[in-house]
Amino acid sequence: MLNKIIALPSAVKQYLLITTNYWFFTLTDGALRMLVLLHFHHLGYSPLAIAMLFLFYEIFGVITNLVGGWLGARIGLNKTMNIGLFSQVFALLMLTVPEQYLTVIWVMLAQALSGIAKDLNKMSAKSSIKTLVPTTNNNQHHAVLFRWVAYLTGSKNALKGIGFFLGAWLLSTVGFSAAMVIMASILAIVFVLSLVLLQGDLGKAKYKVNFKEIFSTHPSLNYLAGARLFLFAARDIWFVVALPIYLVSNLGWQHTNVGIFMALWIIAYGIVQGSTPKFFIKNNQHNINGHLLFTWGIILSSVTLLLALLMFYATKLNISAEIIIIAGLFIFGAVFAINSALHSYVIVAMAKEDGVSMDVGFYYMANALGRLLGTVMSGVIYQLTNLITCLIISALFAGLSALLIKRITVVNG
Repeated sequence: MLNKIIALPSAVKQYLLITTNYWFFTLTDGALRMLVLLHFHHLGYSPLAIAMLFLFYEIFGVITNLVGGWLGARIGLNKTMNIGLFSQVFALLMLTVPEQYLTVIWVMLAQALSGIAKDLNKMSAKSSIKTLVPTTNNNQHHAVLFRWVAYLTGSKNALKGIGFFLGAWLLSTVGFSAAMVIMASILAIVFVLSLVLLQGDLGKAKYKVNFKEIFSTHPSLNYLAGARLFLFAARDIWFVVALPIYLVSNLGWQHTNVGIFMALWIIAYGIVQGSTPKFFIKNNQHNINGHLLFTWGIILSSVTLLLALLMFYATKLNISAEIIIIAGLFIFGAVFAINSALHSYVIVAMAKEDGVSMDVGFYYMANALGRLLGTVMSGVIYQLTNLITCLIISALFAGLSALLIKRITVVNG
């Protein structure tokens, strides 16, 4: 097995190393989110207060993607990825303090550092693929690119689901502080290996990149970024805060059960995401364009609206709200996974070769802004109204995403 890995082309080995880094980081990121959410809900924090704990995480994600894209083009993606790994280790250690020191502002600061770490790692991993995919004929190149992006993103989300379960399990077994120590120790080992093995000039631009270039002037990329913003706001407005609290407060689920359920959902979501190229590639060719992306966006909006209607009429229809949520969430997840995989491929395909992280960073800035909008609204809307309202707004956001992405004119940039 080891000999086969050694014999692999350099680009493939670097791709595997980047993917491994991304996997371990994602495990800690998913576990950390579930640990913070469930621990502070157990301490009696309101949905809005819990949403605020993630506020800096999302705000700094927006900033990091913009600055990180520029930084990656200046110093290389290996360095930005390693900075992300180190920052996550430090953020986890910040949360090992005794419980009386876990104030809201302290947790928000730790989450801010974790948000910086997450988006440096994500931007670096996604951008790296553009530079590593073997250059062959155009159709085959884009087919391989689609597969590599989908596999990286899909496997990451499957592991994020395992991270959700890991977080809930660690909270129930070793407690909050010990869980942070365990995760920080494992990630520190990954960081050291990455320092030694990751190539030094990966993704570094051949020209001097000016800071003002962080904002895209490409119309199609701007429409794509806007679509990504509303796509992820549509997910997070009901998934991030409202859903876990609804499962605990309204349906009486235990914390571990919430972790298992959300873990299974994310794992299934990641599997669909990683399998998406099989649905759209035939004979190393695909027909991914604005109209296709618009169609899948409208399907997502329709599924979400139907889920809201079923929840509203659950009593009249004599259907358990629990069954509607479980079945509806998995259907939503499958459609959302396809949308996300298509979007993720399109940005990497459209990004310019030299200084790829600039375009990818700008795009994932919009992604982080969508998460920020969705997270805050999830806490506010759920506290003021209910889960059904969150779902209705989610459907509207998915529709807006579809309308924006229909405007893109270039895919295989």
